[in-house]
Amino acid sequence: MSYFANQKILPAAKNIKQFEKMLRSNYEYIVLLDTHIGQLGSLISLAKSHKKKVLLHADLIHGLRSDEYAAQFLCQTIKPAGLISTRTSVVKEAKKKSLLAIQRLFLLDSHALETSYRLLETFHPDFIEVLPGIMPHVIKEVAEKTKIPLLAGGLIRTKSDVKMALDAGAIAVTTSDREIWDI
Repeated sequence: MSYFANQKILPAAKNIKQFEKMLRSNYEYIVLLDTHIGQLGSLISLAKSHKKKVLLHADLIHGLRSDEYAAQFLCQTIKPAGLISTRTSVVKEAKKKSLLAIQRLFLLDSHALETSYRLLETFHPDFIEVLPGIMPHVIKEVAEKTKIPLLAGGLIRTKSDVKMALDAGAIAVTTSDREIWDI
């Protein structure tokens, strides 16, 4: 199955300069990480005018609390292509509103991994983003156990890191490292 127009790299902008660079890129799907609520509408409109689909990290919007009410606002007013969040209520709302729903998981230790499995037994987001993304054996385990398409993000710094994550079962890699965007 094809996801994200077969993009293997989902470039993530941490600032406006990076966002503007992505608008000039060949990527159809882009990730917006760190922004202010007052900028959201114009940034999403600008992206759409460049035929870009924005995956918005709901937890990193300054001036907006990351909860289901914020998710409703984002889905109904801002209308990105999808929402990324560590908060299940936000991801559930995105899914309910037919946006791409991406559950971000920080897998810091075995307890976090087991807790994530229990969460995913009760709720099936469209995608999971696993951080850090440089753990091929964990990526493989999560992909096999959950059967949910998986993105790898965090600490991916080289072409080799990208290849290992994809070979382990990730469908794509999210990264704010501009050098990786050009691979």
